[in-house]
Amino acid sequence: MDWMMGLLGGLMIGCAGALYLLVNGRVMGASGIMGGVIDGSGRTVERIAFIAGLIMVPAFVAWMTGWGQTHATSSVGLLVAAGLLVGLGTRIGNGCTSGHGVCGISRLSLRGIVSTVIYIGAGAVTVAALRALGGM
Repeated sequence: MDWMMGLLGGLMIGCAGALYLLVNGRVMGASGIMGGVIDGSGRTVERIAFIAGLIMVPAFVAWMTGWGQTHATSSVGLLVAAGLLVGLGTRIGNGCTSGHGVCGISRLSLRGIVSTVIYIGAGAVTVAALRALGGM
């Protein structure tokens, strides 16, 4: 059943990315949308609504289904630091996984394909290194 939820989530993200591109003519990259909220560029109200939806819809689904399990740390400081590092990385990489992986690959963007290969590869190397060190 877990794979069904992943499939459903992937289909929803893909359809949302296509709809966002059709309606706005822009790629649905969460980091770019959030960056626009921070620097005030573009349609701020629309961007805030998008970010609010990214937070509220999963929270609503989790509430309706019993809140699910997470293996995230209970350290708020660590979570904040991780979020800031992810934000920094998305700005340095000119996009995030939703922008490059979902929208970039579907548009056959070379930058999106290369970025996706690099971050998936970096994740695989990190997991292998942590397993070798006994951390996972």
